[in-house]
Amino acid sequence: MTLLLLAGTAEAQQVARILSMKGHAAIASLVGATRSPRAIDLPTRIGGFGGEAGFVLYLESAGITAVLDATHPFAARISDRTARICAARGLPYCQILRPEWSPEADDRWTMIAAEEEAAAYIPAGATVFLATGRQGLARFSNLTGRHLICRVVDPPETAFPFANGKFLVGRPPFTPEAERELFERLGVDWLVVKNAGGRASESKLVAARACGLPVAMIARPPQPVAQRVATVAAAIDWVQGL
Repeated sequence: MTLLLLAGTAEAQQVARILSMKGHAAIASLVGATRSPRAIDLPTRIGGFGGEAGFVLYLESAGITAVLDATHPFAARISDRTARICAARGLPYCQILRPEWSPEADDRWTMIAAEEEAAAYIPAGATVFLATGRQGLARFSNLTGRHLICRVVDPPETAFPFANGKFLVGRPPFTPEAERELFERLGVDWLVVKNAGGRASESKLVAARACGLPVAMIARPPQPVAQRVATVAAAIDWVQGL
């Protein structure tokens, strides 16, 4: 058996470490969105597959017999495509999908379905911290009249796409204390977040709660109809049961 681990999350790092310790034949795949990704304890390929045909060709050439999808909850196109192709080819597929975040008593969340909806709630003149990454930045083009700060992992190679914003480079993990100090120093009025879930990136929400900041929480996209687990332990059990 040769397992393909679609990586890019903290769960993928943990799964890779356990699979390596147990001696499972597995290959990790990273899309290459981050220039210097953290090392994974498995043989790793970096870069896209070249669409559906390229992915099918890779499955065949690498002798892949099962796929464990540990991509980001918002990597919907990757998960949809992978689940569909695996089903068509009769390959075992399982998605690790961590639980969503839920608001606590002191949270001030506004639930939105897409980035474009944030403008309906964030007032003009507000300083907005976009903790949503660079890829969907164009969807905030209607946030005119606000000051935008978008945190990115890698130093940007191009200028900020809007005159009313800037990039802020920072590589996680971030502590709640550091996030709170950052929000206060920047004068942040609103935080925009994708509902990724998980402990690894929850610190910004803890800091927003402490600061009394309103949060625009973007809902997850629909997930594939496929086998799914919520924890690393359950994912390892699935692999061992193949």
